Amino acid sequence: MSGAAFIALGANLGEPLATLRRAREALGTLGTLTGVSGLYRTAPVGGPPGQPDYLNAAVRLQTALVPAELLAALHGIEAGAGRLRRERWEARTLDLDLILYGDRVQDTPGLTLPHPRAWERAFVLAPLADLDPELAHPVSGETVGAALNRLGLGGVTRVATDW
Repeated sequence: MSGAAFIALGANLGEPLATLRRAREALGTLGTLTGVSGLYRTAPVGGPPGQPDYLNAAVRLQTALVPAELLAALHGIEAGAGRLRRERWEARTLDLDLILYGDRVQDTPGLTLPHPRAWERAFVLAPLADLDPELAHPVSGETVGAALNRLGLGGVTRVATDW
């Protein structure tokens, strides 16, 4: 199986830009990066108060890894960046979310595809729109661009097109 995976990247601890750059390089070892979004600054959503802003981006990765293998690899990259999983929506050195894998729909204990909250989050949709605004949710059919128009940018600001 080979598929196009869309992965959201976020970081708000340490040196977020350097961490995201290293993550982008690491993701490139899992297949071929066929798209890299701009870089966005976003206020934290949920979680403990007082967190610093996030830097967010997204990539399109053509990979031969099946979704479970890809998710395990993403967790490995996060761990290599010092990611600890203690509290939901806490500040983090690196967050890599598998948003879509082709048009696959899956709901297992370890992985839900498409990502269950992606179409509710402007900080995910804005970078995805850089990659493909016509990308459609495999269940609802709503495109990334339409969802972003519905939500608005709400504090999501592009800070770089090339990072």
